[in-house]
Amino acid sequence: MQKHGTYYVLRLYSISFPLVRLREKNPKGSDYFMEHRAVFLDRDGVLNRSIGKRPPNTPEELEMLPGAAKAVKELNDAGFKVFVVTNQGGVALGYMTKEDLEAIHARLQEEVAREGGVIHEIAACTHRPWAKCNCRKPKPGMLIQLARRHKIDLENSFMVGDREMDILAGQGAGTTTILVGDGEEETTADYAVADLAEAARLIIEQLGPQLPPQGGKS
Repeated sequence: MQKHGTYYVLRLYSISFPLVRLREKNPKGSDYFMEHRAVFLDRDGVLNRSIGKRPPNTPEELEMLPGAAKAVKELNDAGFKVFVVTNQGGVALGYMTKEDLEAIHARLQEEVAREGGVIHEIAACTHRPWAKCNCRKPKPGMLIQLARRHKIDLENSFMVGDREMDILAGQGAGTTTILVGDGEEETTADYAVADLAEAARLIIEQLGPQLPPQGGKS
């Protein structure tokens, strides 16, 4: 794992992540509750436009979807940490470099910051699609690793994506799942809405108030 600025890029190796439950054991053996609630976001098709069927390969190609950056701020204001979990196999396939990906994510964070929002961390799986790693969605490795690092209560958190692989990753981590898009994709998600702005309203106005109080400050 290599830290770049305020986000992480998953390096090209596989790690097995056990599922994080609502209650874990601390090193002294006593129980404690995971402190924070979070919203995990897929990147392409949720925050920014895809370029046809591919992701942007340069910062110049990054185009935010309408209302997406503002939705991140609204989620922050409602007390949620916001993370991005994205498959970016184009790095291993040679379509972009690691530095290109870093620059794209720096641009993404800048766009969100212009609306007053914060992405607390970005995790990217840069393995080839057939690498059989534990981080590439639909496996939940990226969500679980972020939850461990940031003390996230996965049972009372959300995964928002535009493809079924995002939903399966969220289910594997134990989150509530929300599919965004035109409704044409078949899904096992808990909810389906048009876009991230609508997903944020659903979380903040309907689902969030039903959650138990957080164990710590956001």
